[in-house]
Amino acid sequence: MLIKLFLVSFILVLTRPAQAQERCAVTYGGFAGYHAPLWAAKDLGIFTKHGLNCDPVMLAGSARGMQALIAGNTQFALADATGPVTALYQGADLVIIASALNKFPFSLASQKEITQPSQLAGKKVSISSFGGATEWAMNLALKEWNIPRESVTLLASGSGANRLLALASKAVDAAVVAPPESGEAARRGMNLLAHFSDLKANFPMATVVVRREYLQKNRDSVKRFLQAYSEAVALFKTNRARSIAVYEKRLKQLDAKIIDETYGYFAPKFFLPPRVPLDGARYTMELVAQRAATPGKTEPAVEKFVDNSIVDELVRDGFYKTLPAAK
Repeated sequence: MLIKLFLVSFILVLTRPAQAQERCAVTYGGFAGYHAPLWAAKDLGIFTKHGLNCDPVMLAGSARGMQALIAGNTQFALADATGPVTALYQGADLVIIASALNKFPFSLASQKEITQPSQLAGKKVSISSFGGATEWAMNLALKEWNIPRESVTLLASGSGANRLLALASKAVDAAVVAPPESGEAARRGMNLLAHFSDLKANFPMATVVVRREYLQKNRDSVKRFLQAYSEAVALFKTNRARSIAVYEKRLKQLDAKIIDETYGYFAPKFFLPPRVPLDGARYTMELVAQRAATPGKTEPAVEKFVDNSIVDELVRDGFYKTLPAAK
């Protein structure tokens, strides 16, 4: 009897940490390389370290992720800023609390005969979807290149693999792609006309989004989520071997060279602390407002949908000084 009681007590002690883990779910929009810090936070036990049993859930497109968040089916979402800002413009009470990637992580690949952006006039360009980051990136690039938007036909093709296929089959003249597809395009002899990360404007590309009510009622949980995500960003930037292992698992890519190229492309683009740039947030609001074009509707101030207070609190706490050195 005593042995049985001891065994029961021992099992309870062993299982108590697991029971103490707070469950949460976080959506992300696809298998792009810039989701690596989220995957690392899960696969390398970083969420667990910070007391969270948080499951990444892939929902294609940021709109579906916002719907799940608004409905309370998930607690967090990772998305480019157009998703939450569009939802906010429609009345949703969401707030962006962090962004560790504030440049478009795309390149523009083209057919061999197109050697400069000015030749895009009258051509067809493949993007992921209308209203998303690939469309905004292309529109902004055309503006900086002084190419009239109406002179270029944008076609929504879906995933990066589909966009590369459209380009390879010559269904389009150019395509907005990111690693690993951009590397494959170059290997096939296509031109990489431009890297959108070189554009002047900031754009919050990998934002962390929550419901404002959830933030108010669960601030400690949100803070621990940002600690875990930030630690994963730092690891991704500084530990190539462990990060590549995450890529191999999540991207199901067997070509080591492609995985290495993907890591080399994305790792330098992340930064810490992950404050949301207000200029990029305002730019996103302008884009969404132009698309919505609702007469008489007042645009919300940027402070309505951006809250950097938890990141600032972590800075004051000295949290980021404990992470591996990463700009």
